[in-house]
Amino acid sequence: MTEQAGTVDQDLIPANAEHRYAVSERDLPLSCPMSGMYLWNSHPRVYLPIEDTGEAKCPYCGARYFMTGVERASDD
Repeated sequence: MTEQAGTVDQDLIPANAEHRYAVSERDLPLSCPMSGMYLWNSHPRVYLPIEDTGEAKCPYCGARYFMTGVERASDD
């Protein structure tokens, strides 16, 4: 029997269970719900532009994502 994504025997993150998620460059391109989350009780996948500001908000569920480990250049 083959494994199916989102089955209870997998170690997946519950989608939309938190309202704030830390993400890194390896999570790009960023989508909500992210890969590795249960999808059966969630909204359609939407890709979020986070690269420029380091933050993004999902228009469906309101989850907020922020980049970690990224230094922003100042506008001095």
